[in-house]
Amino acid sequence: MRDLSRATGMSLAGLYYYFESKEKLLYLIQRHTFNTIRERLRTRLQGVADPEKRIRLFIANHLEYFLANQKAMKVLSHEDEVLKNGYGTEIAGIKREYVRACVGLMDELKRAQGLDFSSRTAALSLFGMMNWIYTWYKPRVDGDAEELSREMGDIFLNGLRGRTAKRK
Repeated sequence: MRDLSRATGMSLAGLYYYFESKEKLLYLIQRHTFNTIRERLRTRLQGVADPEKRIRLFIANHLEYFLANQKAMKVLSHEDEVLKNGYGTEIAGIKREYVRACVGLMDELKRAQGLDFSSRTAALSLFGMMNWIYTWYKPRVDGDAEELSREMGDIFLNGLRGRTAKRK
């Protein structure tokens, strides 16, 4: 809260006037973040039928938001289990819906291209690629969100296509 106070120029007392606790503030940040990402995704996917393009839009949507809000996303990555008093339950539900959307996109790709892989493992692996970007991303070296999402999409999608063994 002190860091936030300094960053915003608002007194610590002022912050606590608007937010009763650090937990409530974290909850509001997470709710806003995940709802924003989900709504942007819904909008971007409307009218797009091609499963590969839909996955690429998912990646672009996630990375654009992530790179534009790196500090908030870093906090969310590390403060995942802090929320209590019903806040955590609500946020977990929003996140589950977002993960289910990604798993659904993987299912669409599997059906359309006759692929055989675990949609859940693929979706969670994709999140692993995207969510740790804050540990290594350098704009001058790695490009902007558009370039990075294209490259990650290529790596991810070509990796799925390269699988030849059938799952048992």
